[in-house]
Amino acid sequence: MKKKLKQLNRKTNTEPRAKKVVPWALRFSPTAWAKLLYFRDKSENEIGGFGITPADDLLYVQDFITVKQKVTFVSVRFDDEAVANFFEDQVDLSRSPQQFARIWLHTHPGDCPRPSGTDDQTFARVFGGCDFAIMVIVARGNERYARISFNVGPGGQVLIPVQVDYTEPFEGSNHAQWDQEFKANVHEEVFQRTVSQSQQDIFGDDILPYDVMEELDQMDDHERQMYLEEMAQDLEYYGREEVELL
Repeated sequence: MKKKLKQLNRKTNTEPRAKKVVPWALRFSPTAWAKLLYFRDKSENEIGGFGITPADDLLYVQDFITVKQKVTFVSVRFDDEAVANFFEDQVDLSRSPQQFARIWLHTHPGDCPRPSGTDDQTFARVFGGCDFAIMVIVARGNERYARISFNVGPGGQVLIPVQVDYTEPFEGSNHAQWDQEFKANVHEEVFQRTVSQSQQDIFGDDILPYDVMEELDQMDDHERQMYLEEMAQDLEYYGREEVELL
């Protein structure tokens, strides 16, 4: 396992600056990290995208790029055509799939970064045929989770740390451009819900009650399962925090 990580992160193991970073870590440029957090904080939904790396350092994320997607509090669905176009654009830039199609990044709107069962299933289904792949989740409060999977030879999976690497040159933030990308690619799926006359009489036209059960009923089976898994994980996470505080 360590031998494979060495091959992916050559710079971390051959240059003097390696002492400044954690061995085997997934490293982000400050600009890529800032963009990921900016997208996370613009929405109360999950946001997904891909990490872009240089050819000689596959564990260094230079950029975070999104594609057209439909999002909810518990899910991200990439548009198939948009993904195909993204792949074509990256190939036109002379990048190999290892540089743009191996690091799956997404955010969680809550404070728990651990993957749901659906996250694990998606990671295995979509990236299971790749030589290696990494799933990264960033939640509120900058809680983070990263797991690398090797799908050749004996295979295996291991958690790896995530850090921001300031030792490489990096560009500044570009909120105007990021706002344009967010508006073009991120589309929230809105669940329609009805309100009884008695509820409207009580709460008025401006403030209406949030009926969770009614929203669950309008979800399809897949979305409902994801939502319940996320709720269960958040409850487990906060329960653990309370026990630790006591």
